[in-house]
This record gives sequence, C-alpha cells and structure tokens, in this order.
Amino acid sequence: MTNPVLIEVLRGAVVESAHRGSVAVFDGDGKPVWEIGDTAKPVFPRSAVKAIQALPLVESGAADAYGFGNRELALACASHSGEPAHVELARSMLSKAGLDGSALECGTHWPSNHDAEIALARAGGSPNALHNNCSGKHSGFLCTCVHAGIAHRGYVKSGHGLQELVRDAMQSVTGAVHGEDQRAIDGCSIPTYAVPLRSFAIGFARMATTSGFGPERAKAARRLLAACMAEPFFVAGTGREDVALMEAAPGRIFTKGGAEGVHCAAIPELGLGIALKCDDGAGRAGEAMIATVLAKLLRADEALAFKLSELANTPIENRNGAKVGALRPTAALN
Repeated sequence: MTNPVLIEVLRGAVVESAHRGSVAVFDGDGKPVWEIGDTAKPVFPRSAVKAIQALPLVESGAADAYGFGNRELALACASHSGEPAHVELARSMLSKAGLDGSALECGTHWPSNHDAEIALARAGGSPNALHNNCSGKHSGFLCTCVHAGIAHRGYVKSGHGLQELVRDAMQSVTGAVHGEDQRAIDGCSIPTYAVPLRSFAIGFARMATTSGFGPERAKAARRLLAACMAEPFFVAGTGREDVALMEAAPGRIFTKGGAEGVHCAAIPELGLGIALKCDDGAGRAGEAMIATVLAKLLRADEALAFKLSELANTPIENRNGAKVGALRPTAALN
C-alpha cells in the first residue's frame, strides 16, 4: 500500500514538497475509529512511547519511594530540550537513588534548546549525559533498578532485567509481540521494536481508558498521563510542539513525539489513542499531522479545534521574517 500525501509544503501558492504518512486512531477495546494508510506496517516508535516505558517506575513502587511528583514523572516520559530545569531535575532524581550522572548510559549531546546550548558554551561548559534528551527516562530506569534491587550496570542492553520489565510492559499494553527479529537500537541505546503502527494507537487508548488493566497498572497509567498533561514543559521544553498541544487543552490532551516523524497521543475524555508516522521521517510534517488529527477528533469544541488547526497550518518564514509559505494538511487528513 502506498500511503497518501497528508501534508503539503507551500512556497507562495505552489506545492514545493509533500509528505506521505499513515494514521491510526483506536478505542480502548481495540476497535478502529479512523485509519489512513497502512497502519499494519511495523514502525519503530522511538521516543513516542516513553509513557508506556515508564510504567515500571511507578508499578515497582520506586516513584513513591523517592517521592516523585508530576514533574519527575513527566521527565521520565520526556524528550527534553536540555534546559537547566530539565538537567537539574534529572540530577535530583538520580540523587534520590544514590546515583549521579555518571550512571547514565544514554550518551551525550548538546542541549537542543538554542539558548541553553549557547549559555552552556559561553560558560565554558561541555554537555554531559544529563543534557541528553532521554536523561529523564534513563533516570527513571535507574531509579527503578535501585529500588527493585536490580544491578544497574548495562541497564540499556537487551536481556537486562530492567529492559525486560520495559519490554513486558510494551507487549502487554500494545498487544503486540516485541520479538528479537523486530529489535534494533534506539538513539539513547535501549532496545526499540518495530511493530504495527495500530498497536501503539491501541496501547495509548488503553493507557487513557485503562481497559483490561489490573488495579496497579491502571493507577500507574492514569498517574503518568496526568503528570505529563500537568507539566508539559518537562515532557519537552520551551517552544516545543508537545507543550503547545497539551497547553492548548490543559488536562485533555496527552501527546508525545518521537524521532523520524512518529507521534502518539491520547484523548482521555474520548477514550481514544492515536499513533501516526510520516513516511519520510520529517518532524515538521509529523507535528502538522498530529495537530490536525487532534483538531478533527475534538471538533465538537470549536474554539479548541481552531487553536489546534492553527498549530497544524504552520507558516514558513524567510530570513527576514516574511511569510513565504506554509504547511497545510491535505483533504486525505481533513
């Protein structure tokens, strides 16, 4: 199946580029609500599923043992921008488990937030693993290890006790087998598994409705999504799409982007989960796609739908700040 063009990029009135993709919207019973393109095709979810990967942090009792609130739980689900507040919170999480940044095995990169990057360089500093966009997730992993008595060295590797907990959670929530033949290595060094796109939509519908979950998992799922919606800055950072979407409807939308144009989301009031993939991996198109999907699903609230549609129809400016084009959803997405 060839996926349809979902986002067009205009320069003036002419279509300059086009992005194909697929969209899956499911309810908590695993029933399709809206599908576009090939939603059975396996995709790597990348960072879009961090809220599911954080379930063991809560279910193990580690989050309560270390006194974690909404900000810590949001950071455990985050792809943060490396801003000072993100870095210090990750450091604080680790310290509560008796660890520091040297325990992180996620790798190092400069902050993705430009101001934070410049400030660090001007101060004569250099990035460390705490600046990694995944340091919050990895801090949660390490806290789970320490609390559960699992030796944390090598916690990123397939077969490690922590990664088995994460894989079990992913399989149980999405209903998809995460087998060795589907496994690769994510940017932060943990295993990632390619499974059908629709499985992630089902997974986030279940996270939103807790359908089929036992009491402890249901409580953990509600707590993680609520934390992200309450503290969206700690899920992403200044000027980021996930923050704008969640702030547009406080407490009503959960959304999380991942690399290569993947997005997952949940609308608890509608009991729906969403997963989408931009075929060419373009982040700008994935962001426009998720904003458009949310606007359509929440169209009963006209003011909110308008606000979300504005985020989807992103203007393109030149170096002088003049509007020279825009991203727009196609009829296939509207």
